[in-house]
Amino acid sequence: MEQPQDSIPKGHNRTRSAVKATRPRSSTKGPLDADDAPLASPLSPQQATRMLPLGLGRPQSPGLRRSGASSPLPRSATQSPAPRRLAPRPKDFSYLLRPEIYHPLTPLNVPPPFRNSPKQPSADTPIPDLLARGQFRAAAIAATQALTGPGAPNPADHVRIFELLYTRLACLTLIDATGLAAQEVKTLEDLNSAYYVDELTGLHLVPWELRVLNVRLQAMGFGDPRRAVMSYYDLAREARVRVAEATARHDNSARELWKDRLADLGIRVAGALVEMDDLTGAAHHLASLRDREDGKLAMSKALLWLHLGDVESARRCVRTEKAGEKAERIVAALCDMADGEYEAALGKWRELREVSDDEMVGVNMGVCLLYVGKMQEGRALLEGLVDAGRSSHTLLFNLTTMYELCTERARTLKMKLSEKVAAMDESPNGWEKANADFKL
Repeated sequence: MEQPQDSIPKGHNRTRSAVKATRPRSSTKGPLDADDAPLASPLSPQQATRMLPLGLGRPQSPGLRRSGASSPLPRSATQSPAPRRLAPRPKDFSYLLRPEIYHPLTPLNVPPPFRNSPKQPSADTPIPDLLARGQFRAAAIAATQALTGPGAPNPADHVRIFELLYTRLACLTLIDATGLAAQEVKTLEDLNSAYYVDELTGLHLVPWELRVLNVRLQAMGFGDPRRAVMSYYDLAREARVRVAEATARHDNSARELWKDRLADLGIRVAGALVEMDDLTGAAHHLASLRDREDGKLAMSKALLWLHLGDVESARRCVRTEKAGEKAERIVAALCDMADGEYEAALGKWRELREVSDDEMVGVNMGVCLLYVGKMQEGRALLEGLVDAGRSSHTLLFNLTTMYELCTERARTLKMKLSEKVAAMDESPNGWEKANADFKL
């Protein structure tokens, strides 16, 4: 803070001219007059620099470093042109190609029917084929081999490196190895660093999906849940800028893409606050989220309100026509379950079951049957879903729980269930299961 100037000493002073230089009053803008669109007007160089990622200032062209007024020599027609700007040196991402970063994946947490299945892929199966067949553990191993093996990418090939890294981390989360992913992602350190930004275009080198996944994993890896909230807000700030840019150039597809990403980040912030047990903050944040015109956010917001225990707010989220009748009926049944009204909820699930073959509807109906004392009917319902080719973690976990409650031969039934699921066709939703899916 600048110090005030010394006061004028008392005594005889020369009388200054009474004529004062005047100028028009500068236009001012208060905090309530902020532009809705940050890119509607040109930015000053200082503003543009502040909008760049942490510490990144665009290097000036040598020809722009001195203006003509400050040049000691007058311009002439024979003045030599400014030297050409040198191309930036390629970024070196060799630190992501070190084998010691990546943990080995043991097959011991995979039930024997899957380990010994003829569906197990060969070592040379391409990663896209593994993903299409739901072989996520094999895909995670293949991604590591591609990053660290003899055919590893060039350290400057950031597109390939980040593609493989995203495959590795995403597959680890899908096979219930999130803890390993949270350790491996630490190698990326701070993705807001200028090192991850293209010096020519100013665009981020890391794909958006990896940046979003990185937020939660690093918060877990570093044991700092608040880190996730701050990082989501950083991404949201960038998404708003991209929305404004797309609007300015009339690119509707890009604008909708970034608006969807911004809405997704809003839900993720609420989820992060819930994981921090900041339920008051999560409720305040949810209430501040605007509803999308297409109703895409309605169900996500309703489920989060249910997680917070606010049944009425959950119901309000899906009462609009945009959310759809099915979403309103599903949330109504879930609210009855949250209130302990299982008989009422069971009636709603039965009605939905008649018009929808959704696995989620069947699983919730089976849970209601368990709570109203009709365990055998619930068990038969869930087994019927498995016979129809359904095999989500929620379905298998609830069915094995019923086995534990209704018989002393639960382990035998669990092993038979794992054999039945292992015999199913492969699918992108995931074929290989872990012991935890069957509570083994």
